[in-house]
Amino acid sequence: MAAAAGAGEPLSPENYSPKDDAEKTDQEPDEDDDDQTERLWGLTDMFPERVRSAARATFDLSLFVAQTMYRFSRAALWIGTTSFMILVLPVVFETEKLQLEQLQQLQQRQILPGPNTGLSGGVPGALPSLPGKI
Repeated sequence: MAAAAGAGEPLSPENYSPKDDAEKTDQEPDEDDDDQTERLWGLTDMFPERVRSAARATFDLSLFVAQTMYRFSRAALWIGTTSFMILVLPVVFETEKLQLEQLQQLQQRQILPGPNTGLSGGVPGALPSLPGKI
């Protein structure tokens, strides 16, 4: 009904008046939603065109900003994630590998006695005794 009226023509009040209770019980839920939409659309006539165009421009701008921020955040997240995987993860893995190798070498030195441990009679890993003093 609202689509049949021109853009500049005021809409008639009979299109937006509340229906009788008998008619409402026969209506389907989507028809009730259509009636509410038509009523809300009719309320726009009480605002001047300047206010309506400003509201429309504000809505369009906020929608544009939200879409732009969403696209930017997606791109930034993709770039950040892939850069981290390419640049940082290999360094982390190599550092971990180096630490593991050093730990294994330390464990091997503790298990296998070195050439100085049998001569000095000391505990492996302890400081060697000073020569000439007993």
